Amino acid sequence: MSDTKRFTRAEVSSYNKKDNTVIIIHNHVYDVKAFLDEHPGGHEVLVNVVGKDATEDFDDIGHSLDAKELMKKYRIGELVDEEKTAEKKRPQISSVTVVKEEGFLAAWKLPIFLGILATVVWQYFFN
Repeated sequence: MSDTKRFTRAEVSSYNKKDNTVIIIHNHVYDVKAFLDEHPGGHEVLVNVVGKDATEDFDDIGHSLDAKELMKKYRIGELVDEEKTAEKKRPQISSVTVVKEEGFLAAWKLPIFLGILATVVWQYFFN
């Protein structure tokens, strides 16, 4: 048998005051009271979701791995199995798209274009 405390959504929703700051993220229950003043986004961000499932808000912000590791410190349990939501797989979005062109001309397109443009401008204004 597991030592993890189980909560229903109704129980979590009863923790809806500043001194009872319990939230749900990814089916896990967290008491964030000790973190309110440390939260980089301000305590209002957490207070606004107290007693609720904050999974979507949490995911939309895009928290760092350090933040996700820090969360473990505030975890007090998880939802009962009947009330858990299926985890949605979020598509991985690459922040960098690399387009690789091969050959000499590909590497020199911009400098060649700028050189030709500078020559045309020079000829037009100074000759």
